[in-house]
Amino acid sequence: MDDVDAVQAQIARNMLTSGDWVTARLDGVIYLEKSPLHYWINAAFYELLGISDWAARVPYALSSIALALLTTAFGIWAFGKKAGFYAGLCIATCTGLFLFTRILIPDVMLTFTIALAMWAFLRALDPQETNSRLWAITLAVSLGLGLLLKSLVAIVFPVFTALIYLAVTHQLFVRQTWNRLHPFSGMLILLLVAAPWHVLATLHNPPYFSFSLHSGPGEYHGFLWFFFMNEQFLRFLNLRYPRDYNTVPRLYFWLFHLIWLFPWSVYVPAVFKLSFKPVDRAGQTRLLALCWIGFLLIFFTFSTTQEYYSMPAYPAFALLLGCAMATRDKWIRVGTRVLCVLVACCAVAGIGILYAVRHVPTPADISVALSYNPEAYTLSLGHMEDLTLRSFAYLRLPLALAVVAFLIGVVGNLKWKGQRAFVATAVMMVVFFHAARLAMVAFDPFLSTRPLANVILRSPPGKLISAYPYYEFSSVWFYTNRDPLIWNGRYNNLEYGSYAPGAPDIFIDDARMQSLWRDTDRYYLVAEDGQLPRINSVLGQQSNRVAHSGGKTVLTNHPLPDKAAFFVPK
Repeated sequence: MDDVDAVQAQIARNMLTSGDWVTARLDGVIYLEKSPLHYWINAAFYELLGISDWAARVPYALSSIALALLTTAFGIWAFGKKAGFYAGLCIATCTGLFLFTRILIPDVMLTFTIALAMWAFLRALDPQETNSRLWAITLAVSLGLGLLLKSLVAIVFPVFTALIYLAVTHQLFVRQTWNRLHPFSGMLILLLVAAPWHVLATLHNPPYFSFSLHSGPGEYHGFLWFFFMNEQFLRFLNLRYPRDYNTVPRLYFWLFHLIWLFPWSVYVPAVFKLSFKPVDRAGQTRLLALCWIGFLLIFFTFSTTQEYYSMPAYPAFALLLGCAMATRDKWIRVGTRVLCVLVACCAVAGIGILYAVRHVPTPADISVALSYNPEAYTLSLGHMEDLTLRSFAYLRLPLALAVVAFLIGVVGNLKWKGQRAFVATAVMMVVFFHAARLAMVAFDPFLSTRPLANVILRSPPGKLISAYPYYEFSSVWFYTNRDPLIWNGRYNNLEYGSYAPGAPDIFIDDARMQSLWRDTDRYYLVAEDGQLPRINSVLGQQSNRVAHSGGKTVLTNHPLPDKAAFFVPK
């Protein structure tokens, strides 16, 4: 898809082909926003499987599976086989994990390292554990790997969760606690894992030190300032530059967890009936999970946040839900009834929509039936606001499959109780996820510019120009593996790196664009349909349309040999 998805895939490819494993680059511009480990992992899978969109997704699929298995093992260790199984079932089939692993962001990998760190922390403290040093080493390695995945939050979340837990359980100032955690050797291990890249990135991207609290157009302070001051401190305060992101309203951030944890969020009331007294392993784990969730949600209450930022708390939620589901509390039975009613309503709504759009024609692709809300696109799920009733005519098959999924949930929860009902609910979600996958296929022309990239690859050779910043049509650059010039797009993610010494001259203004368009060399311009009036006013009528798909157009400055051969078919 366009935006972050193809950008992350392309950075990994650039690292593999350039041999520079220290500094990420896009379009030749240094890209200092993210830690590198997930790029390295992607590049390794490219080397193993070849460079493709499929190979780029494999690490995130495997990380999701590993997270579910880890949560299951954690739950079995803490609560027993049944509760552990339920905990794994919750995280494997919750809505949030599915949604936020459709894009190439490292948060599922980060969640795995944090969950492993939390389990290692408890096992290192467990007096029945015979090898506490091994678990202390596991804790340190997990923190180090997390630092290479998502920077300081990978340390802040587990460390502060652990400190709060130790304070609540009166172990914070007990010598035996620190003897079992081995903090000094752990710090050394963490530095051995994470420090080399940070040092090399600083040396490769000077200046080394800057203490400014401000950045703006034309300013460049090197890697260390941007990565820690701008990306960590100033982002927390909502003062980061460039301001290319948005934040979810605080109340919605909290309430959305009922959706991200669905369908298992119906059992949240039963969690409040659990005992959080740390008198045994189960109670200690429940208390740690509570500290884990509480700290993370409060942290983001005072920070800028996206919908998926709370993913590192999903294992904690799953552990508490799995533990509650293993009881025979009345709130579990109530939750099952509530779930049955909710999915029945969803099934009725789906059937109603299918009936309403039964005669609606579906010309072209789904983009013609969507509304446009660009102010929402800085949020991860901003495109959900684009849906209209007419757009569901393009989604008849996935909607019908979703109705089947909901009916499975209704029948299963009406017919069975306990474990069988939970398994039926999990089956419902698996079928629903396949429906969602089919829906994403229908959205492909809108969310991706792959059809345009395929046309460009079949067209005569030429240089590419983007009428928007790099992110907007990033799947074109990934599928063609060509770096574009960017017309009037020196802002957002590539702006900071564009001011670094030796940055390539890829940003062009109107005057240079006019000159290139009159040149004898062939150029292809990728733009949104809404930009065409301005493009025509700047370039005149010298443009030739090559392809059109998903509300986006490819133009060229010279006629094609056989123009009709290059259009994207309906």
